[in-house]
Amino acid sequence: MDNLNFSNSEFFFNRELGWLEFNDRVLEEAKDDRNPLFERIKFISIVSSNLDEFFMVRVASLKDQVNVGFDKADLAGLTPKQQLKRISQRTHSMLEEQYKCLNENLVPELKNNGFKFINKDNLSKADIKVLDEHFINNVYPVLTPMAVDSGRPFPLILNKSLNIGLLVKDNNASDDEAIFATVQVPSVLPRLIEIPKKDENFKRLILLEQVIDLFLDKLFIGKEIICSFPYRITRNADLGIHEDEAEDLLIEIEKSIKLRRWGATIRIEVDYNIDKRLVEILKEELKVHKGEIYYINGPIDLTFIFDVLPKKGYDELRFKKHVQQTPIDLFNEDDIFDAISKKDILLHHPYENFEPVVDFVRKASKDPSVLAIKQTLYRVSGDSPIVKALSEAADRGKQVTVLVELKARFDERNNINWAKKLEKSGCHVIYGLIGLKTHSKIILVVRREEDKIKRYVHIGTGNYNDITAKFYTDLGLFTCNEYFGSDTSAIFNMLSGYSEPPELFKLDIAPLNLRQRFNELIHNEIENAKQGKKAKIIAKMNSLVDPEIIKELYRASYYGVEIELIVRGICCLRPNIPKVSENITVRSIVGRFLEHSRIYYFYNEGNEKIFISSADLMSRNLNRRVEIFCPIEDKRIKKRIKSILKIILNDTEKTRILTSEGIYIPIDKEEKFVFNAQEFFANNVYEYVNDNENDRFFSGFKPIR
Repeated sequence: MDNLNFSNSEFFFNRELGWLEFNDRVLEEAKDDRNPLFERIKFISIVSSNLDEFFMVRVASLKDQVNVGFDKADLAGLTPKQQLKRISQRTHSMLEEQYKCLNENLVPELKNNGFKFINKDNLSKADIKVLDEHFINNVYPVLTPMAVDSGRPFPLILNKSLNIGLLVKDNNASDDEAIFATVQVPSVLPRLIEIPKKDENFKRLILLEQVIDLFLDKLFIGKEIICSFPYRITRNADLGIHEDEAEDLLIEIEKSIKLRRWGATIRIEVDYNIDKRLVEILKEELKVHKGEIYYINGPIDLTFIFDVLPKKGYDELRFKKHVQQTPIDLFNEDDIFDAISKKDILLHHPYENFEPVVDFVRKASKDPSVLAIKQTLYRVSGDSPIVKALSEAADRGKQVTVLVELKARFDERNNINWAKKLEKSGCHVIYGLIGLKTHSKIILVVRREEDKIKRYVHIGTGNYNDITAKFYTDLGLFTCNEYFGSDTSAIFNMLSGYSEPPELFKLDIAPLNLRQRFNELIHNEIENAKQGKKAKIIAKMNSLVDPEIIKELYRASYYGVEIELIVRGICCLRPNIPKVSENITVRSIVGRFLEHSRIYYFYNEGNEKIFISSADLMSRNLNRRVEIFCPIEDKRIKKRIKSILKIILNDTEKTRILTSEGIYIPIDKEEKFVFNAQEFFANNVYEYVNDNENDRFFSGFKPIR
């Protein structure tokens, strides 16, 4: 029976379509009128920015495969060409829903709250006069009209830039003699222009592209404009880097960032009413297919709509302000090192403050007893206090080693800038191992105490980014356990030098042995289930894609292991298949905070094993990234993480359950009371540890307070 074959394509969901279903759950939050108006607007904007990245990377990769004739089916049985067709169909449908929500719900609600969008066709003479002056003084000098004729080829259109396409002709010429012209809408200018109020009850707003369109005749003097409509293109940004051939990785990545602006066209967004002649020109010049053209019933690229939201005021239109709390283990503690020396400390962000992590590095940079600081950086904020502290530590003569991951997609430029600054301050900056991204989140502080060396470690599930730590849910562990310190030192030596992969006491790392470790833990539950013992796995992550891990979970389900999966994003595992996955439940939470923590629980005959990790269960994490898998050994912290999982599993408001058909459905609230886990954590950050030892961990939820 152990030779069970779980490779049938019917057992798997397609990765890309799974991602689109995740983005649809984001769109659900924009539609949900229980969310405050400004938050719904943020969600609808996130839908657009998510789609941009999806097309630039995932769709671009599939299109490249089609172009080179690759037609191998994926695990779900779909070839690249079939995937592109399904993606096009699903995305067109999603965009219809997105703009229906915008036009029928959000725009009217904005008007009800004092924000009114004005169309260029509805302007008064006084409005036109004011906008004419604004155009001449502020917009006209920035614009560059570009016509296409025998002497001027079709221009290079910048990735993600908004443009206005036109057909223009001489006044006495026929329409057949018209030529194509284009004007880029300047991204350096605000997308929204406020028109002076006629009515004090409204903030009257008009889009920049409409103002440009209104005065296009000033750019094409002596010509007749036949038609003009906005359009936007998305280009392939999935540009590979040949690390083994690069003499200087930093320079090579800087080159690739520039090339990203001019990759092949993947998608064109056009105005819903665009003239067909313009579409044909764009289609021909940009080499796209009919299905790659998206007709937009409203403003193209809704990422701008963030600009509608005032920075201050309108509190009733936002989520209630969340105040991050001091971690409970740091109450009445003046020194972070003393606190860690007493006990391991768990941080639960964003409910607990990220400041102790910053303080850890900052104090280490000033402490004369600290000899060395080592840290990995994957994504950091634009004004990172941690990077500043590392620079100051080097200035003070401490040994500072920083692994900056230059290949963190779309953060390359930011990371290059930080790498250069860190090097100038005297830090040893390394870029990791060839062919691997370093995705692990670790800090090591080496301190001299009473004539001996003591190592302090922070291991996290999320990036060292003080901004995202305010709205990403993550866990972090502080410890001075000597085994963890030894393991962390060995890992940094492997990353910075030519050290062989180390023998580790406590930690597991990818790509060295993490896959093997997962398999061992799953197999242990299988063996217990075979013997009729209770067997259970709970895994919380961002994505579940790796086919081998999915097959192992199917095998565990087959033998009776109860499996609860909490997967925010892509899930390729198909639950509720008879005799295959009928013991597996998959749920997703999309809410106010972005679920980002990775937690792995194994019942292990009652001697429960709990791990936190930087790794999702994806092939890239297990095979092509340096990831940390950290066991939780402190009984008090294990208990707390169990409570975190319990509370998440009892959410009924934001949870969606994945069906075997690939649809995410809400929980039937008639059977359970309405409960929002994120709100509970935000309001009860000190009170969610379950002290009732007799209460079965995963039996029905009982209010803790």
